[in-house]
Amino acid sequence: MANDVPIYLQKYVAPVFYVIGNIGNLLTIYIFFKRSWRKNVCVFYFLICLFTNTIFVNSTLLGSILITGFNINAQNSSVILCKLFYYVSYTSATYLPIVLILASIDRLLISSQNVDTRLYSSKRLGYFSISTSGFIWSMFSLHILIKVNIVEIFPTYSICYYDRSEFYVNFFLYSTLAISGIIPFLLIILSVLIFKNARRIRAIPRQQRREIRTMNKKDFQLLRCLYVHNIVYIICSILLVVSIGYSETLNLRTSTPMEQAVSNFLSNIGALLHHIPYCTSFFIFANVSRAFRLELKRLAYNIRRKDLATVRKEPTRNNIELNNVVSTIVIQT
Repeated sequence: MANDVPIYLQKYVAPVFYVIGNIGNLLTIYIFFKRSWRKNVCVFYFLICLFTNTIFVNSTLLGSILITGFNINAQNSSVILCKLFYYVSYTSATYLPIVLILASIDRLLISSQNVDTRLYSSKRLGYFSISTSGFIWSMFSLHILIKVNIVEIFPTYSICYYDRSEFYVNFFLYSTLAISGIIPFLLIILSVLIFKNARRIRAIPRQQRREIRTMNKKDFQLLRCLYVHNIVYIICSILLVVSIGYSETLNLRTSTPMEQAVSNFLSNIGALLHHIPYCTSFFIFANVSRAFRLELKRLAYNIRRKDLATVRKEPTRNNIELNNVVSTIVIQT
């Protein structure tokens, strides 16, 4: 029964994340591409997050559902597909925290009381930092393309997996643990510093705020959204690190069946929770940002008005046809 837990999670729970993640990300992207939102620097970072999250959902999460939930292992049929699947999954999983760090740095700059410091918050810096960090991480992740291959387990059974040499296993494990531990630590520090800057701005008399800040109400709402994104990622990543660390601790000694069951439970829950930050952006914006909710209501109203206009046109057309028929009958009479 315990072995069926990951199958049930990936078969019945993960598809819900997949659907709401895709719909929510695409709907948020549509709203953020409007001119009133697109010119905001923070929205630029959120758009990058949404694009990378959509890639993650349609690669890593979809692959996990097919492999674990439905036993569909398409990546085992081709070496190219095998390498691309692991490479895209590995890189897209890390782009989100990288962009969150860059967005936090941008909010730290724009919330500063120093005018010269605030000038560094710009789309030009955003383009440069996103492209540079993306290039560096893509180059670092090239070891996935080299070390991942179709490995023969039995004479008639092969799977797509990492190289099992001791050096590479240790490198992959400790680098993953280091990245998963350092990124939440950086996000905590940046969030605390931004919070202090925001409190200083709030403490300034309203008459003087226009002279020393460039943040408006929408900026503060987006800042709160960034806080929630950071918190969600920190919680989910810490749980994943705990599950990996506990599992590796058990591998160093002989574990009891109870300890192994706890390890499997933590691994399954950690793997599922790892997907949450990539699927919840829409709900964060809808619950935290009033401006985003108003944009949603406006979008829903426009759709409803179009539907009502279509419904109204059909009776009008039918009335015209009915009048023509009546006129014809009267003329014939």
